Amino acid sequence: MYQKLINAIVELREEEVVDLVQELLDQGVKPLDVLDNCRKAVEIIGERYEKGEYFMPELMLTGEMLNQISDLTKSKMGDSADEDDSKILGKVLIGTVQGDIHDIGKNIVSFMLDINGFKVIDLGEDVPPEKFVEGIKEHRPQIVGMSALLTLAFDKMRDTVKAIEDAGLRKDVQIIIGGAPINDQIKDYTGADAWGKDAVEAVSLAKKWMGGK
Repeated sequence: MYQKLINAIVELREEEVVDLVQELLDQGVKPLDVLDNCRKAVEIIGERYEKGEYFMPELMLTGEMLNQISDLTKSKMGDSADEDDSKILGKVLIGTVQGDIHDIGKNIVSFMLDINGFKVIDLGEDVPPEKFVEGIKEHRPQIVGMSALLTLAFDKMRDTVKAIEDAGLRKDVQIIIGGAPINDQIKDYTGADAWGKDAVEAVSLAKKWMGGK
């Protein structure tokens, strides 16, 4: 069944993906297991994109499928954590920075954080620095996550960190960045506290940060 789900996601068979996820959840499969197989499928899609076999429309459809999977999983788990902040590990404000509209990686990280006990406030894509600042003021997260796939977005990541600092909020949050081109050098350039190579590492780091508070 898992391999069938992976194949359906990779081949972008949206209706079949939704049906398979619903069937797995009805059978009592853990949401994390469903997500793990989604991650495997997305890795294959990413490889096809890099090879020029898939393009932006395929990536957008993949994001839409992940959103539906997220909705199905949340409905199965219930959303009591969203209703009672005392039950959550922490709040994470996340978004793809201004100038970049890629959301697959961000969506996977958001989903992983969500099912691991975090309350995620997703600002979406092409998010300007001031919107991150507004989000921090409104939601008071402990962690801010920024995603980018395009190298031209590095400056916007740096601008966003500076805007958070200028607003007097930098000391209140830990900032993690992620995306295919991100590395230690980019982390230092932007002023972020850390970077994650994938969703699993992002969740692990978020848990470590919250455990230290």
